[in-house]
Amino acid sequence: MTASRVLVLNSGSSSVKYQLLDMADRSRLATGLVERIGEETSRLVHEPLTGPAAARGKREQVGPIADHEAALKAVAAELAADGTGLDSPELAAVGHRVVHGGTRFTRPTVIDDEVLAEIRNLIPLAPLHNPANVTGIEVARSLRADIPQVAVFDTAFHSTMPEHVARYAIDAGTAEAYSIRRYGFHGTSHAYVSRATAALLGRPVEDVNVIVLHLGNGASASAVRGGVCVETSMGMTPLEGLVMGTRSGDLDPAVVFHLARVGGLSVDEIDSLLNKKSGLLGMCGDNDMREVLRRAGEGDESARLAFEAYVHRLKKYIGAYAAVLGRVDAVAFTAGVGENAHQVREAALDGLAELGLALDLEANAARSPQPRLISADHARVAVAVVPTDEELEIATQTYALVTR
Repeated sequence: MTASRVLVLNSGSSSVKYQLLDMADRSRLATGLVERIGEETSRLVHEPLTGPAAARGKREQVGPIADHEAALKAVAAELAADGTGLDSPELAAVGHRVVHGGTRFTRPTVIDDEVLAEIRNLIPLAPLHNPANVTGIEVARSLRADIPQVAVFDTAFHSTMPEHVARYAIDAGTAEAYSIRRYGFHGTSHAYVSRATAALLGRPVEDVNVIVLHLGNGASASAVRGGVCVETSMGMTPLEGLVMGTRSGDLDPAVVFHLARVGGLSVDEIDSLLNKKSGLLGMCGDNDMREVLRRAGEGDESARLAFEAYVHRLKKYIGAYAAVLGRVDAVAFTAGVGENAHQVREAALDGLAELGLALDLEANAARSPQPRLISADHARVAVAVVPTDEELEIATQTYALVTR
């Protein structure tokens, strides 16, 4: 029997998201979430997707889960109850989402002690994410030390950006000393969606130039030429770029100095303001685009302004990336807002006919979970809605690495 299953783990500071996939046919066997780890009200939701267990549906348990080790052991127990436990000989590898790979990790990497130490060393670049990623790796390695554990990095897909794109125009010595450069994030999503868009067009990925718009609570854009990222909106951190749910996106750096000198805010207070209290939330009090759209439709001025700021920034990046690519074959919308908010897609492309962009308004308004084209028949550039699948992308990269 050839082992073909991959367990994908996404470990957050107080949560673990997971999926078990069989790469023989790219099917999902189970999916789940452990949240509020370390609290009395920890919650595990497990959903088997195949076999007799699937007929019984989701299972949920609420109660204290002390730490990530206890969380992963609880996940292992749920999988074992389905007959797909971590001790199965069919499990080929565990794939871990790791947010920041710096310049050291530009492709999926089998984790050993040296690699784990390097991921720890990158914690200053991703202090909110990499520590939890490390914890998940350590626990998974302790549970299955005999199979490969693979790190798939959010930053890796963007490592192909030319140096003049990745560098900030600051003192070169300072940039080198503190690893200050543009790294980009959401890389697994951008990789998956750019390839899926080429497939939707029926063309080899090497022949397709696509602007990918990953619009969720966090949002990022990328310019992908022939399957290779040449530009992305997020930078050294996920704060740069588009207006997001709670992040400001692009900002005059002197705003930080002004808040410190005139407002008397500390560095930590400014960090919290720009990352957690800005974006849509800062402008109108809601970070859920559905609520912003509802309020704007009812005449709420702050919601209307927030929506217009969001769309304006998005439109600027579409235009900029059209210039970067020179030839654009497709614009692809993905993630929660990109896949579901037809108003955002319509507003973002409105007025861009000179760039070859035009929507079929009826197709744009229709809801579907499938990848689809929503551009008008006469449009020179295809517009696609492509549901992202970061877990499948992680599993694909993991399995390809351990079986080559």
